[in-house]
Amino acid sequence: MSKYSALFEDEDDVFLGSPTSKLMDIMFNANNDVVRFDLENFMKKRAAMELLLEEHLGEDFLSKVDQFIVSNQDEVGTKLKSLSIELMGEIVSKSE
Repeated sequence: MSKYSALFEDEDDVFLGSPTSKLMDIMFNANNDVVRFDLENFMKKRAAMELLLEEHLGEDFLSKVDQFIVSNQDEVGTKLKSLSIELMGEIVSKSE
């Protein structure tokens, strides 16, 4: 477990769930236009990253990504939580 995991997994956490599950709650309850806008931006970034990876790692980059996930589970999990919190913040701040 990484040194940052405790930051996101405090049992007294105000989120009362994982950041990813709370993100889903917010996405289903927030302003639909805001969620669509932020998801579209997220997908554009994902598309750009995939194109960059394909350019630098070749067409089989997805298998390399899968291997990276398996080899770096803690770091990937921490980054997933961080990205979920970031997207949550963007959606909530625009929905107020």
